[in-house]
Amino acid sequence: MKKILAVEAKLLLRDWPGVAFSIGLPVGLLLILGQIPDLSKPDPAFGGQRFVDAQLPAQMILLALLTISFTVLPSVLTTYRERGVLRRMSTTPVPPARLLGAQLLINLMVALAAAVLVIGSGWLVLGSQIPANLVAFLLVFLLGTAAMLAIGLVIASVAPNSKSAPGIGSVVMFPLMFVAGMWIPREIMPETLRTVSDYSVVGPFVNAMRDTWAGELPQLPHLAVIVVGLALFSALAVKLFRWE
Repeated sequence: MKKILAVEAKLLLRDWPGVAFSIGLPVGLLLILGQIPDLSKPDPAFGGQRFVDAQLPAQMILLALLTISFTVLPSVLTTYRERGVLRRMSTTPVPPARLLGAQLLINLMVALAAAVLVIGSGWLVLGSQIPANLVAFLLVFLLGTAAMLAIGLVIASVAPNSKSAPGIGSVVMFPLMFVAGMWIPREIMPETLRTVSDYSVVGPFVNAMRDTWAGELPQLPHLAVIVVGLALFSALAVKLFRWE
């Protein structure tokens, strides 16, 4: 498994533009949006917190997760399927599932690096707070990342080829960004849209992350939606995933 991880990591680094975009985009947006004066002022809509503390870092971490899970991961797996890599591995003592596990672990590490850079750059440049409850933050982050990667596996399963995989991922990603409050803060959403957000996995993920920033424990309904989403999409990925 260590050798597979090392090889996959090298291959991922060769495709450095995709990795750089997944990490650089959320960090760049965080620093740009953080320069807007009104976003650095306490806002009653966020319980007296600043937008750069209460909302922006969690949204940028979500953006990194969506980019990695919905574009990078499906592109790699569909390319492997097209080239017959997974099929050839099935005839060797190394099962293809190990390659899949290595890909998931590597993308998890990339997502973690993105989260660290978002939090660190916000703290150093904007004076943003770091999560006050780091243990709860890590739990929410791992559950949310696993759920996003499971959706990415579903996208890789239904994508007919490597060229269409990023497009399908984008079609799924942008509506999820909307219901997560990336365009319109959840606090000012219409009630119907807020309900959709509450059951969308990404909405509870952002809300749970915000709780950890405030030093609170994530609300159980938010965690429940994330866990249920993880279970459902994992089961769907197992059912639909094609090795060849």
